[in-house]
Amino acid sequence: MSGVTPPLRPVFTQEAGDLAANPVRRVLAGMFLPPEGRLHPAGYRLLLTFAASQALCDRPRKRRSMHQPAITGTGVFTPSEIITNDELVVAFNAYADRVNAENAEAIAAGEVEAIPHSSTEFILAASGIGNRFVLNKSGILDPEIMHPILRERPDEEPGVMAEMAVDACNKALAQAGVDASEVDAVLCAASNHERAYPAIAVEIQQLLGTSGFGFDMNVACSSATFGIQAAADMIRAGSIRKALVVNPEICSAHLEWRDRDCHFIFGDVCTATLIEREEDAKGAHFTIRSTKLATEFSNNIRNNNGFLRRTRPGHMDDRRDMLFVQEGRKVFKQVLPLVCAHIAAHMEEDGTSRDQLKRIWLHQANKTMNDFIGKKVMGRTPTPEEQPNILQDYANTSSAGSIIAFSQNSDDMADGEIGLICSFGAGYSVGSVIVERKSA
Repeated sequence: MSGVTPPLRPVFTQEAGDLAANPVRRVLAGMFLPPEGRLHPAGYRLLLTFAASQALCDRPRKRRSMHQPAITGTGVFTPSEIITNDELVVAFNAYADRVNAENAEAIAAGEVEAIPHSSTEFILAASGIGNRFVLNKSGILDPEIMHPILRERPDEEPGVMAEMAVDACNKALAQAGVDASEVDAVLCAASNHERAYPAIAVEIQQLLGTSGFGFDMNVACSSATFGIQAAADMIRAGSIRKALVVNPEICSAHLEWRDRDCHFIFGDVCTATLIEREEDAKGAHFTIRSTKLATEFSNNIRNNNGFLRRTRPGHMDDRRDMLFVQEGRKVFKQVLPLVCAHIAAHMEEDGTSRDQLKRIWLHQANKTMNDFIGKKVMGRTPTPEEQPNILQDYANTSSAGSIIAFSQNSDDMADGEIGLICSFGAGYSVGSVIVERKSA
């Protein structure tokens, strides 16, 4: 009928081109196609806008821009207390013996399963971990406690995460020859934060004396690389000149030290990365060539603790799901192909070949996982120099692990050599940063 707009129907035609490859784009196209299949003008305009935005989202963050971001300094805060595997096994087995004795009758009746002993051999075979640094070992190694004991601090005193962060940040600033007052942004990116607000990043900002702003972010074990992309994008856009991405990880506080399957996994540490405009770099540094992020929802790594806990009956009890929980075998099976495909795609988009990649600094969660990823990425077994591991000394330190590896194993790289930082974990999430060494 003349003067009447035809009813719209969900039909996809070739006019939308390669938008068919994306299900979200197909839905949008279907929203604006009339019965005869001709694209409605309003839909066409929307699709053009959406396609343009997706073109930016679908490629790594390597854009022509006014400002080139670079990593000019890193710092690592390492706690003074160390727990060896032998110490950990003694404490865990004492706990297991006590609980088994208390439940002897139920165990004999088949009503309760006995807790098996742990061993140094089991820990090494399962993870490759030998030691871990922690803020407090006395509570962890006490079979009656089995968690760290940290003193309560008044609100007027710096929090423990901020205190760790200041140490790491000062080291990164010193390496770059930058004064804290020159920093425009502080991003506190970690898998857990000791409070909801005020933001830990703003406290760090105040303690350091930086300008601008700060905010917290959490993408679990990928927090560091996600934070690096956020900071790099702000520098590219020209909204800031310098940023600190800091990762204070107190993993010992969310680990269930009474669970044999995971009681050895985590340690405590804090890392900091200074990112600034390359034109401001005072010495040798790493140009951030590109970054790439991805997420895919999964419950296989989860922690249910949160501010709604007290609203649910029984959730204030000593519940296993209020600490770190993972389905290890599922994680191994699902995360490995995700990470390998992510890195391969990022390298292709960046124009970096296997032969050009001189070093990979991976998330330090499990030696077997890292060895598998390294071999897939390099097309052969990498040397220890090409794929440095630090988890034998630090254990899994969540988002900080790949940055420790980078900080401790990058100064020897030659001008023009390329490396890749990659972290991955809960979410699922994976983030990668391709960097190139530049001399002073």
